[in-house]
Amino acid sequence: MRPKGTAEQQMTDVQSAHDSRTRETALGDQTTRELAERAAAVLRGLGVESPEPGDLPARSPITGERLLTLRASALDEVDTAIERAATAFGAWRTVPAPVRAALVRRLGELLTTHKSELAELVTLEAGKIGAEAAGEVQEMIDVCEFAIGLSRQLYGQTMPSERPGHRLMETWHPLGVVGVISAFNFPVAVWAWNTAIALVCGDTVVWKPSETTPLTALACHTLLRRAATEVGADPEVHQLVQGAAEVGARLVDDERVALVSATGSVRMGKIVAPRVAERFGRCLLELGGNNGAIVTPSADLELAARGIVFAAAGTAGQRCTTLRRLIVHADVVGPLLERIESAYQQLRVGNPLEDGVLVGPLIDGRAYAGMRAALDKALADGGELICGGERVDGFGEDAYYVRPAIVRMPAQTAVVREETFAPILYVLTYHDFDSAIALHNAVPQGLSSAVFTADQREAERFLAADGSDCGIANVNIGTSGAEIGGAFGGEKQTGGGRESGSDSWKAYMRRATNTINYSAELPLAQGIKFG
Repeated sequence: MRPKGTAEQQMTDVQSAHDSRTRETALGDQTTRELAERAAAVLRGLGVESPEPGDLPARSPITGERLLTLRASALDEVDTAIERAATAFGAWRTVPAPVRAALVRRLGELLTTHKSELAELVTLEAGKIGAEAAGEVQEMIDVCEFAIGLSRQLYGQTMPSERPGHRLMETWHPLGVVGVISAFNFPVAVWAWNTAIALVCGDTVVWKPSETTPLTALACHTLLRRAATEVGADPEVHQLVQGAAEVGARLVDDERVALVSATGSVRMGKIVAPRVAERFGRCLLELGGNNGAIVTPSADLELAARGIVFAAAGTAGQRCTTLRRLIVHADVVGPLLERIESAYQQLRVGNPLEDGVLVGPLIDGRAYAGMRAALDKALADGGELICGGERVDGFGEDAYYVRPAIVRMPAQTAVVREETFAPILYVLTYHDFDSAIALHNAVPQGLSSAVFTADQREAERFLAADGSDCGIANVNIGTSGAEIGGAFGGEKQTGGGRESGSDSWKAYMRRATNTINYSAELPLAQGIKFG
């Protein structure tokens, strides 16, 4: 049963439905109807026009039920969005970068004003607890601030020329239309990483969010369009298209899209990369992460336990930087596991809208099935389930809450080398540091990593060329919770992309090498004589 009536009625009087049966799912004093009304109220407060009902469901993992529906973008509408972005680029690229930053500055101000509302929408649609949802919105604000400063620092180098009376330098220019394909687990932050930087670099953006989180995308798009109108910028610099894989494929294959920035699975990356390469476009890929942490005998075990628990259980294990492999020296594995298990027993699993809850739901039933299958494989491989892994009932048959699991493994088997997007922490032991690093690096992914040690030699070795092979390597801190000032991304099957801070802006621009002859002569390079 689909909500009937006008779009406005849908926003204000939503009934959830599943399997052609109307029902309300009790969740303490929450119901799906109440969650839908909360989502509708937040959208109205953000100035979002009532979405046209359609075949794209916006559901909440809190109850597993549908909140409302939207209309997916038709393929010709995707083409139109790309054309509008390409047309807007022609003028936007000529606007001075510090002037372009006015749009990002205003966006950051609106995000700050509406931080609590956006965070609530992230919780409703992605299932994050309040603190993590607010943290994600804060990431958006932070990257806007970073991009504003960056607008005056798009530096090119000047190099000495071998020819007298010549100057050799490089300049950076806007690239074109940037297609952003984002994932459900960070429904707004990753978009902001790309969009804030792309806009100050002079690019325009077409955003295809996860079909799982269409409401947060609609809210962000509305705020950016409002910011553009208020500062006198062209709102067409940002386009939003909604839908499933075929919508994203349109961005991937269109030659007008200069850069495709895609966040998702390794499987998705293997499809996207060759298709973009075939048309000589650019890719920025953020794919799988099967992150590991090494704990040495000298480590502060209390500090390590705190870092490990958040990295492994936070966001119900649904971060690309989630800690999935714990490699512990045999001498300290016992006392460390006691601390972690004790902390796991105290993790409150439940409705992320409630105070005190630390672990919310998995996004859907497929995520739960993947977790169960991985646990079954791990136990079949000789693993020992230390705790967790069971489903927590009482939230509705279509809501999937689980207790984070710890599994002690005899070896790094095939299932450990795979990324399961759920809260499973595999524990392995080692006896010497070289073998620990080798074990850590022996997976196809290379996103985030950590070592817990008080030995400076071990710390430095972990960060050295023959240490961690990941794009992010931390000492005495967990694998998740990256700041926006550093470049974010990883190696191997993680895709090699870099977003957010440092010099990640270079991915959104094209470089030109310039030679200026201010002499009256015409010498050739390399001393060549011609004629």
